[in-house]
Amino acid sequence: MALELRPNCEYCDKDLPPDATDARICTYECTFCADCVDTKLFNVCPNCGGGFAPRPIRPSIEWRPGLSVAKRPPSTQRRSLGYDIADIQALSRELRDIPPERR
Repeated sequence: MALELRPNCEYCDKDLPPDATDARICTYECTFCADCVDTKLFNVCPNCGGGFAPRPIRPSIEWRPGLSVAKRPPSTQRRSLGYDIADIQALSRELRDIPPERR
């Protein structure tokens, strides 16, 4: 099963195409841009409380049969936050000084 590769930052709605080097994901594939992760979320996923990692780039060329953006296209469903900004800020303040591996 391949990553969903969500098309946008769930916080600011910035486009994050499959080759975006500034896309970040949590363990549940919640997707945000690096700027929001660093300056608004402080490496705290507002949905699960976990940390973020750079989202891998899906190859555009089919180096192996069936494995490329063309064969396994990214999602087109845009996502947005299910929590309000005050809730997100409160969770970030609570968890930001706890390393992700200890949350």
